[in-house]
Amino acid sequence: MDLKLFDLGLIDYPQALSRQREIFQAVYAGQLDSALITCRHYPVITMGRQIKAGNLLASKEDLQRGGVVLYQAERGGDITYHGPGQLMVYPIFRLDYFKRDIHLFLRKLEEFVIRLLGDFGVMAQTRPGLTGAWWNEQKIASIGIAIKKWITFHGLAINIKSDDLKNFSLIRPCGMDIRMTSLESALGRALEIGEVKEALKRRLEDDQSSLTGIRRGD
Repeated sequence: MDLKLFDLGLIDYPQALSRQREIFQAVYAGQLDSALITCRHYPVITMGRQIKAGNLLASKEDLQRGGVVLYQAERGGDITYHGPGQLMVYPIFRLDYFKRDIHLFLRKLEEFVIRLLGDFGVMAQTRPGLTGAWWNEQKIASIGIAIKKWITFHGLAINIKSDDLKNFSLIRPCGMDIRMTSLESALGRALEIGEVKEALKRRLEDDQSSLTGIRRGD
C-alpha cells in the first residue's frame, strides 16, 4: 500500500468532510493509492446513520450557547462529539487491501489505535461486541466509518486532551451510558497533540502491518 499523509490542522467539520471527499475521488480515480488524513475539529456533535432518539441530551439553545455545532454525518454509528482536544484519523483506503472485509478493517483500526496508545504506556483494549478502544472501562477512542465503492472514509477519534471531555455530557456517546476518557487523563499529565501526531507517523513507518499489512487480493 502506497500511503499518502495529509494533515489538515484545526478545521471545521464540513470543510474536513469536503476535503475527505476530494481525496476519496483521487483514490477512486487511481490518482492516489491510499490516503490518511489527520486533523482536529472545532466543537461539533455528529450523528451517524444509526442515531436513536434521546441520545442527544442538549437542546439547540444549549448547543448554541456552548458553541457546539450539530451535524448529520454519513458514517455508521450513533452520536459522538468531536473537538480540538481530539486527534481525528481518517483512512481513505481501498478495502481490496482488507479482503473487502469490513469487520477485518474495523479490527485493524482498533489494533492500530491500541498500539499507538501503547507507545505512550497506556494499555487500552477492545470490549466484546463494541467498537473502539477502552482504558479502565472508559472509552478513549471511537470509530465510525463509511464505505463507498469499496473505499473507506471517516474513521477514528482519539481523545487526547482532558479538558475537552466535558462536551460528551451533551450526548449519550455512541448511544451508550458510558464514561469517556483521554490520553492525558490516563497518563496523568499534559500532552501536546503534535506529540501524538509524530507518534502516529512513527507507528505507520515502523509497523505498517498494524494497519496496512494486508496486500490487495491476499
